[in-house]
Amino acid sequence: MKVNVKKLNDKAKLPTYGSAFSAGADLYSCEEYTVEAGETVFVHTGVAVELPAGTVGLVYARSGLACKKDLAPANKVGVIDCDYRGEIMVAIHNHGKENRVIGEGERVAQLVVAPYYVCEFCETDALSETVRGAGGFGSTGR
Repeated sequence: MKVNVKKLNDKAKLPTYGSAFSAGADLYSCEEYTVEAGETVFVHTGVAVELPAGTVGLVYARSGLACKKDLAPANKVGVIDCDYRGEIMVAIHNHGKENRVIGEGERVAQLVVAPYYVCEFCETDALSETVRGAGGFGSTGR
């Protein structure tokens, strides 16, 4: 699938895959940032995308950044709708106790492009029965 990407900044890098079977393409910071402990910054990637109709861009944490630097997306998963044409920015939160630096050109998140469904939500008085039923958090691990 081809996705058009527009650079909005001379320092921007196109998203790249780390290996042939990577699900997520790395997104890069086009500036340097200091993220103070417990704080959140909006990291500019300098790119905008034209996602195909019927797809969504899901912005996830990079495990290395989260585990080694305590930095991860503040909203956990960012959602880029296919009709959005603005810059992809990643709200990065520092979960650690030390200030951290994100370098210019550093990989800050990963973008997964996936199909989605638009549903018609229909009110009803009853739902079909299942073995699980209304069992919630932790109910399937017993």
